[in-house]
Amino acid sequence: MTTGPHRPTAPAGPPVSRRGLLRAGGAAALALPPLLGACSGSGRSGTVRVVGVADQQKPLGTLIERYRADHPDARFSTSFAPTDQVQTVVRTQLAGGNAPDAHVLFPGSGSAMSMVELARSGLLTDLSDQEWTRNIPKNFDAAYRHDGKTYLYSAGSSVIGAVYNKKAFARAGVEPPRTWSELLDVCAELKAEGIVPIALGAQTPWVTQLISYALVPNAVYAENPGFDADMAAGRATFAASGWADALGRYQELQRRGFFNANPNGTTFEQQTALVAGGRAAMAVQVSAVLATFREAAAHPADLGMFPFPGGDDPADQWIPAGIVVGLGVAAHAENPARAKEFIAFLGRQENINRWATDVSAIPFTRDATTRIDPVLTDFLPLVDARRAVPFMDQSWPNAEVQPAHFAAVQDLLAGETDVKGALRQMDTAYRKQP
Repeated sequence: MTTGPHRPTAPAGPPVSRRGLLRAGGAAALALPPLLGACSGSGRSGTVRVVGVADQQKPLGTLIERYRADHPDARFSTSFAPTDQVQTVVRTQLAGGNAPDAHVLFPGSGSAMSMVELARSGLLTDLSDQEWTRNIPKNFDAAYRHDGKTYLYSAGSSVIGAVYNKKAFARAGVEPPRTWSELLDVCAELKAEGIVPIALGAQTPWVTQLISYALVPNAVYAENPGFDADMAAGRATFAASGWADALGRYQELQRRGFFNANPNGTTFEQQTALVAGGRAAMAVQVSAVLATFREAAAHPADLGMFPFPGGDDPADQWIPAGIVVGLGVAAHAENPARAKEFIAFLGRQENINRWATDVSAIPFTRDATTRIDPVLTDFLPLVDARRAVPFMDQSWPNAEVQPAHFAAVQDLLAGETDVKGALRQMDTAYRKQP
C-alpha cells in the first residue's frame, strides 16, 4: 500500500504522509522542497540525488552515513516529500529524463510510482545482477519483479493493525479486542469514557484505505484466497464480493460515532497527535508509521499495536501485510554506477535489518542478527500461518483503482454515496486498461 503502510520520515518540519502504495492529488499544489523541485544539475557534479517519502528519511539518513564511512568520496543530496508530491513530480521527471538517480518506488502495481507501472514504461534500471535479489522469497515476486527482472529494493513487509494508546485503554478498563463484536464493545466503552475510540485522518488520502484493508482479509480472502486471480480473469467484482461487507463495517464504525468528528477534515498528523496524546484510543495504521507515532508521544512505550479484528473467530484472524515502500534506480540516472552500488550496499543483511527496524517491518530475509520490533509479536503467528495477504492495491492492474478507492471512502464518510455506489466506482476504475 502507498503505506503505508507504507512509510512515510519527514524533512524539516512536522512529519508528513506515507502511503502504502498510494496516489493522490491534493497536496501537489503545495510548495515543493527545493531538492524535489530541482532538475538535473547535481548529477554532473558526481552527487547522487535521492528522493524519498517521509518514512524513508530515518533509514536512508542512517545508511547513507554508513555507506560514506567506507566511501568518503561519495556525495549525496536527499529530499523527502509527501507521497502526493512525489507521485506527481518524480513521475514527471522520470518521463522527462531529469529524474533523481535513486527514488522512492512502491511495490507491485496499482499506483503511478509503482514498480510495474514504471518498469512497463522503461523508466527503471534492472537490479537483477545484485546478490541480495537471489534471496527474495518467490511469493514476493510480484512486488519486486516485472517480466522476471528485479527493479525494486525494499527491506521487507509491514502490517496494518491498530496502533493504540495503552493509557487510554486502561482509563476505560478495556483490553485489545480479538473479534469484531469485541471491537464494537470496546469502542462503546471508550466512547462512554469520553475517549475517541478510533482516530481517522481521512483528509490525507492514503489514510482512507487502511480500515478497508484491515477488514478485507477476513471479508474476502479468508473465503476466497484466489480473489485477485478471479478479479483479473473477470470472474469477480468488488461490488459482488466481501468488499461490500468490509465497507459496510467501515460505515458502521462511523454510524456508531466511533470516529473523531469530521474525519474528512482531519489529517494524518492530527490523527497521530490524537492517539499519541491519549485523546483517541487507537488508529488503524501501517506499522511503518509507528516511529512517527512514537515521536509524537510523551512516552513511546505507552503505544502498542494489535491486529484489527475483521471477523468473529480469533482462531481464523486474517491480516494485511505488504512489502514496504522502497527504492528504484532511474533508467536515465546521471550516476547509475554509484546509485546501483548504494542499492547493493542496502541489500546486505545487516542493512536490510537496519532499514526494517527503523520502519517496524519484517525483513524479507532474516538471519541470527535479525530483531523484530516487539510490537509485532501478535502479528508474526498470523504471517507464519499464511493468514496474511498483500496490501490489496499491490495486485491492481492500473493506477486508477487506488484513487477511486480513496475518493469512494471519502464520499462514504461524507454521506455522498453508499457502499454499492462506492464499489461501482472501484469496479469501473479496475476495468480501465493500463
